[in-house]
Amino acid sequence: MTVRAAWLMPTGQTREDTRLAPTSPLIHETETRVRDGVLAGGAPFAATGAGSMTVQIGPGRAIVQGTDSQGAYPVANDSPVLLTFGDGAAQNARIDSVVLRVADSLFDGGPNAARIEIVQGSASTSPVPPTLPAACLRLWDVAVPAGTSAGAGGIGWGSALSDRRRYTAAAGGILPRGYGLSFSGAYEGQYRDNGSNLERWSAQADAWQTYRPPLETATVVTTGAVAATGHSLGSFHARRVGGVQSFTVIVSRTGSTITSPTGGNITDLPLVTLPLGWRPPYDMELTASDGYGDGAAVLTPSGLITLRTWSAAGTIQAGRDIRVSGCFVT
Repeated sequence: MTVRAAWLMPTGQTREDTRLAPTSPLIHETETRVRDGVLAGGAPFAATGAGSMTVQIGPGRAIVQGTDSQGAYPVANDSPVLLTFGDGAAQNARIDSVVLRVADSLFDGGPNAARIEIVQGSASTSPVPPTLPAACLRLWDVAVPAGTSAGAGGIGWGSALSDRRRYTAAAGGILPRGYGLSFSGAYEGQYRDNGSNLERWSAQADAWQTYRPPLETATVVTTGAVAATGHSLGSFHARRVGGVQSFTVIVSRTGSTITSPTGGNITDLPLVTLPLGWRPPYDMELTASDGYGDGAAVLTPSGLITLRTWSAAGTIQAGRDIRVSGCFVT
């Protein structure tokens, strides 16, 4: 037996049927309906061309929701299934659907069975996928051009297949991205993956909202910096949050006044060393200023900040404050 369904047959459900068919609690859409769909893992119900008019559907597990009174059917396909499409209409194209369908004699006349089959669409100048009956889960849409047949080259599987598998998950689980995002959440706090971001359903806003984790508490230090010879530490303030570190350090010149040489700049003057844990992984340029945007500094992985350049014809006077600021990713 290839396609198995649990709790469908009046008698004869095997232990293999029960083990293979998914029976865990699933995401609900209403008080009595579950969100039907494919269960993620590998490539469930993958479709590949197996001939000019034949497609192969691979193994997979799914939940197929019937009417409210029917409930939901756990279904498993444990081996590949081959399906052959009818020839295209003479004048117009059509869209057929590959579906996972459950027939239940208590509701639709049966006979009781779970099947992967083709529901043929109507040929039209603007074809649309066929409407599906209850207890039927769409897996793939297949474009069948007018005049297509085995003798006329068959279906071009590379462009004809459209993935229509939607996914379901256990209650409380994150819903994987599948076909279509235009559906409402089932309950406040439900999560889904939209393919690039995690979203949370807000019942109050009646919308999916991008989930943002709580902000990390910032780490702040104000001690540990050591001024170089000829300078005193005025203040040091560093802050790290989300892996981004910023700092400002102020040193005051205690040595003699330094005057830039004729036609040159004041360069390579050690100012201060930052504490361990607050140093960059690579050399980086910093701004250095006495309040008038005078120069630049460099910070090395050893934590040493050195004045790289100070404006020509300038001076660093005794008692003058030098403010250095920077920001980097740790």
